[in-house]
Amino acid sequence: MAEITEATNMETTPVENNNELALITPETQPKRRKKKSMVWEYFTIETVSAGCRRACCNRCKQSFAYSTGSKVAGTSHLKRHIAKGTCPALLRDQYNNQLTPYNPKTGGSEPRKRRYRSPSSPFIPFDQDRCRHEIARMIIMHEYPLHMVEHPGFIAFVQNLQPRFDKVSFNTVQGDCVATYLREKQSLMKLIEGIPGRVCLTLDMWTSNQTLGYVFITGHFIDFEWKLQSRVLNVIMEPYPDSDSALSHAVAACLSDWSLEGKLFSLTFNHPTSEAGLENLRPLLCTKNPLILNGQLLLGNCIARTLSSMAKDVLGAGHEIVKKIRDSVKYVKTSESHDEKFVQVKNQLQVPSEKSLILDNQTQWNTTYQMLAAASELKEVFNCLDTSDPDYKLAPSMEDWKVAETLCTFLKPLFDAASILTTTTNPTAITFFHEAWKIHADLGRSITNEDPFISNIAKSMLEKIDKYWKDCSLILAIAVVMDPRFKMKLVEFSFTKIFGEDAPTYIKIVDDGIHELFLEYVALPLPLTPTYTEEGNAGNNGKTDESQQGNLLSDQGLTDFDVYIMETSSQQMKSELDQYLEESLLPRVQEFDVLGWWKLNKMKYPTLSKMARDILSIPVSAAAPDSVFDIIIKQLDEYRSSLRPETVEALICAKDWLHYGSEESNALVKMEF
Repeated sequence: MAEITEATNMETTPVENNNELALITPETQPKRRKKKSMVWEYFTIETVSAGCRRACCNRCKQSFAYSTGSKVAGTSHLKRHIAKGTCPALLRDQYNNQLTPYNPKTGGSEPRKRRYRSPSSPFIPFDQDRCRHEIARMIIMHEYPLHMVEHPGFIAFVQNLQPRFDKVSFNTVQGDCVATYLREKQSLMKLIEGIPGRVCLTLDMWTSNQTLGYVFITGHFIDFEWKLQSRVLNVIMEPYPDSDSALSHAVAACLSDWSLEGKLFSLTFNHPTSEAGLENLRPLLCTKNPLILNGQLLLGNCIARTLSSMAKDVLGAGHEIVKKIRDSVKYVKTSESHDEKFVQVKNQLQVPSEKSLILDNQTQWNTTYQMLAAASELKEVFNCLDTSDPDYKLAPSMEDWKVAETLCTFLKPLFDAASILTTTTNPTAITFFHEAWKIHADLGRSITNEDPFISNIAKSMLEKIDKYWKDCSLILAIAVVMDPRFKMKLVEFSFTKIFGEDAPTYIKIVDDGIHELFLEYVALPLPLTPTYTEEGNAGNNGKTDESQQGNLLSDQGLTDFDVYIMETSSQQMKSELDQYLEESLLPRVQEFDVLGWWKLNKMKYPTLSKMARDILSIPVSAAAPDSVFDIIIKQLDEYRSSLRPETVEALICAKDWLHYGSEESNALVKMEF
C-alpha cells in the first residue's frame, strides 16, 4: 500500500513555480540529463502507459522493459541485444563490417563515452564457414602444416578467441584448401582464356626424400595492359623423374588441364634435359601447337642454371683456398671476442673497406662470392690478426689471396647477371642478350691468358656459355630487336665482337629469322572486332533476297582478285617490319618500358606488336627468384612429400595465386585488333 502511495505521489507532485501551482506528470516532467550510453543510438524510449516505459529497437522494432514505476531495468539487456548479434535487422544491415565488442571498465574511473563503433562501421556476425575459409587461406599463404588445426595449442587459442567456433579436422581443412585452390583456378582460367597472345612455360624439376619428382610448371604471358604475368600452373608428381618421358607427360597434362593446345609459344627447362627427352617432347608439341620458326624458339635452357654451373666450376677450381678463407671467417664470426679483436685490428690499420664479413651458405654460390669479396678487401686485417689474437693460426698466404681475387674476378659478372633475375620486373630476354655476349666476350679473351689457372677456368666456363649461346642466341637476339633502343644494331655490334670475320653470317641468320617469323604472323588470321562480329551476326539472322545481292557478292570470277589482295597485303605487312627497323633508335634510357612502348604503338604496328607481345614474354630463367643462385636441385620437404599429390599441387599453386589476389576474376574479356 505504501508503494502505491509513493508511486502516486511521484506522478502528481504539486510544485511552486512563478507563484503558480503546476502538476508534474510523466508527460510534463522536466528533461533529464542527456543519456551517454551508446545503446541509445539503437533504441528509443516509448511510454506505454502511466509509469511504464519500454525501450524499442530502432532496427528490428522489438521492445524491451526499461522502467516500471520507480524500478529501472537498466541497459545491460539492451547491450546484449546489440553486442551479441541477436538483432536480426542489425545482422542483415551490418553484415560486412566489424563492431568493436563491448569491454566494460572495472576501475572507478570515468567510463568511456563511446563503447561501440557508430552504425556506419558495424560488425561481421560469427560465421563458421567463413572462419574455415580464412583458416584455409592462412595455411596456404604461410605454408603451415595442415595438422596444425588438431594441435592442442591452436585449439585452445581459437576457443579463447571465439568459443562458438567448432574445431576442424585434418581432412576438413584439407578439403577447404583444395576448394580454395579450385575457386582461384577458375578465376585464372578466365584470365588465360582471354589473353590475346600466347603462353610460355618453364619447367623446374624438384626431388624428394622418396626419390619422387615434382615438376613445377609456370606459365608466362603478357596481359591486356601489356604487363608481364607469371603463374604457377601445375605441380605434377612424376614417379620416375629421370625417365625420358617424365617431362613430356607433365607438359601434356598441363596443356590439357589449362586448354593451352595451340597457345604454347616456348618451353624453358631449369635443368639439363637428355636428347631422348627432347625427342619425346617435340612430336607432342608439333601435333598440338603450330611450329614457329620450325620449333627453334620452342625449347630453351635456363640462364640461371647455366650461370650456377659456371660459378660451381670457378669455386671448384679454387676449393682449397675457399675452405681456408671460410675457416678464417668462421673463426672471426663465431666468437664475439674474436670479432671484437678483428674490428680493433681493422681500425688500427685504417682499412677503408665498408664490407662486413659473412659466412656463406654452401648451397648458394652468391653467398660464397660475397664472402670471398669481403674477405679479400680485409686481407690485411687477417694477415695481422695473429698479433692481437695469438690463437688465430689460419691466415691464408698472399698467394691464396691472389687466387681468391681471381675467383672473384670470374664470379662478379656471373653474380651481376644472375642478380637481374631476382630484382627486375621487366622482360629479361632483352637484358640477357647483352649480359650473355659480354660474358662470352670476356671469357674469349681470358682463355689466351698466360696463367694456366686463369685460362683453364675460362676454358671450362666458355664451353658452357657456348652451349647456351648456341641454343638460345636466336631467341635472345630476336627479343633485343624488339627493343626500339637497340633493334638490329646491338646484334650487329655484339656479333662482330664475338664472331669477328664470321659475324655477317650470324647476323644474317637473325635477320632472316625475324623476317620469317614476321611472315608467319602475317599469315595468322586476324580476329574480328566486336562491332564487326555483331554486324555480321545480325546480317546472317536477317532474311535477304538472293536476287537483291547481285553478282558483286558472288565468289565466281574473283579468285585471282583474292590472290592479288593476299599478295599486296603481305607486302604491306612485310614493310611494317622494315619500317620499324629503318626508323631511328630511341634514346637509351635506363628505366625505359619496352612493353609500354609497344602498347602505345600497337595501332602503328598491328602485326608486329602481336609478335613482340609473344617474343617479350619468353622467360630466360625457369628458376624462382629465391633459387636463382642454388647449386643443388630443390627438394620438397618431408611433410609435403607425405601429402597426396593433388593436395601438394593445390597448396603450392594456390599460394602463388593468392599472392596476386583475385583481381583476375573481374577481368573483362577484350578483343584486340
